[in-house]
Amino acid sequence: MRISRDRVSALLVIAPSILAVAVFVYGLIFWTGYISTVQWDTLRPDYTPVGIANYQSIFAQNRFLMDIRNTIVFTIFFISASLTIGLLLANLIDRSIRAEGLFRNIYVFPMAVSFIVTGVVWKWILSPGQPASGPTPALPQGVNQLFGLDPASNRWLTDAHVVFIGPDSPIYGFLHNVGLGFLTSPNIGIPIALLSIVLAAVWQMSGFVMVLYLAGLRAIPEELKEAARVDGCTEWRIFRHIVFPLLVPITLSAMIILGHISLKIYDLTVAMSGSGPGFATDTPALFMWQTTFRDGQFGRGAAVAIVMLVLVAGVVVPYLVWNRRQEVEV
Repeated sequence: MRISRDRVSALLVIAPSILAVAVFVYGLIFWTGYISTVQWDTLRPDYTPVGIANYQSIFAQNRFLMDIRNTIVFTIFFISASLTIGLLLANLIDRSIRAEGLFRNIYVFPMAVSFIVTGVVWKWILSPGQPASGPTPALPQGVNQLFGLDPASNRWLTDAHVVFIGPDSPIYGFLHNVGLGFLTSPNIGIPIALLSIVLAAVWQMSGFVMVLYLAGLRAIPEELKEAARVDGCTEWRIFRHIVFPLLVPITLSAMIILGHISLKIYDLTVAMSGSGPGFATDTPALFMWQTTFRDGQFGRGAAVAIVMLVLVAGVVVPYLVWNRRQEVEV
């Protein structure tokens, strides 16, 4: 069977990209996985096999367990708030308001800056009067001064408290009775300082979600809504039974994109608070970087990277499989 010249030309064109992806993506993934199973814990490479010892080591560290907690809390609040605000803004703009283009650009503008810039700016806003390094001064007392709050009682990024189920709660005794007492550990809960990171992330990404929802709303035929109105449906019932079900694919896509961002968030936390008080804003990505390049424990750092890869794959792969099945059925 002869291969056409056009097919050969097409293969030659995409061959460099395929080779680059194979080497610098999948090749490095396999290399990282291999490094996570060796002893390499100094600047000099050491390929002595240790099996899963590096994984056992990182899961035995309280800091890494808090990183997992922070990731879960950040993901839940970040995705929920971004989807809610994005859908609300999209519905407002979809009503053909005046200066629609202006408002749309304002809401999308945060996407034009990086997480580093977002983190620096929000740190200036939330810092209670701490001077910023560099030529640009910090906002004096930031939000605290703007709203007349007391900086001592509104510490934003420096609050090390973790909200969890207290001993006085009925749920506390129930969890202990059913053998789930570990869920009442002080390490399980919502770090207050982490909510500031969530606030900055939602500010940047809610406009992106708005664009996705707005495209979905504009794609819904107006005839469907008019037919429902003729049948006596209220606007809320139209949204609940017609509009929202048609937006489910967009919601899933937005959740996958936001989930991918939240699982590997690094630059925003570094710019705003680093590990934070008591590792309240620490993340697996920051822990991986410090373990690898500051402490020189390349084996353990690679193990953290593989755990992050598994978390991201656990979010993305099921969606890709579902999306593929939908395309086949169509």
